[in-house]
Amino acid sequence: MSWDEDGTPHPLARRRSGRSEQEPDRLPEVRELEVLGWEPAPEEAAWVFLPYVWPPQARTWVPDRSTHWAVDTRLDGHGHITGVHAAPLPDPDLHDLDRETDEAVAALGLPPRPPGRLWLLRPVGPHTTVGGVLEHLRAVAAGRGVEVAASAVFMELVRAELAALAARE
Repeated sequence: MSWDEDGTPHPLARRRSGRSEQEPDRLPEVRELEVLGWEPAPEEAAWVFLPYVWPPQARTWVPDRSTHWAVDTRLDGHGHITGVHAAPLPDPDLHDLDRETDEAVAALGLPPRPPGRLWLLRPVGPHTTVGGVLEHLRAVAAGRGVEVAASAVFMELVRAELAALAARE
């Protein structure tokens, strides 16, 4: 288990540099990797540890050169949209998001995540999508009475189950 601290990004990422105004899932390198069977790691808090425990041969990353947007939507008294304004999320807000994730990772006893990475995963075992793997993991957790949450118990269950799935390949 590791964050691949000394690893290099997927080779497709090397063709791109500089900040992009696109959201993470719209970056060209992410879309190219999706065509090759990679899927962005889930962003839900319960899965904050997932790239750490995912089998190394089925995970990769690209530098996060995306822009996160704050969208302000104005409505009239009838609930109709009267205006939309989008602006890049300010740095303090980005740092707050990162801090929350970093605190959750630390609470699990994991080393800090390397900053500035977008993680991509490939399905393991008999599953054809990462979503299928996640559904399997949820079912295993439910069967064992383990809550799907960023906890040491759930993380260990996921680590063991992913290792078992990868061993079947």
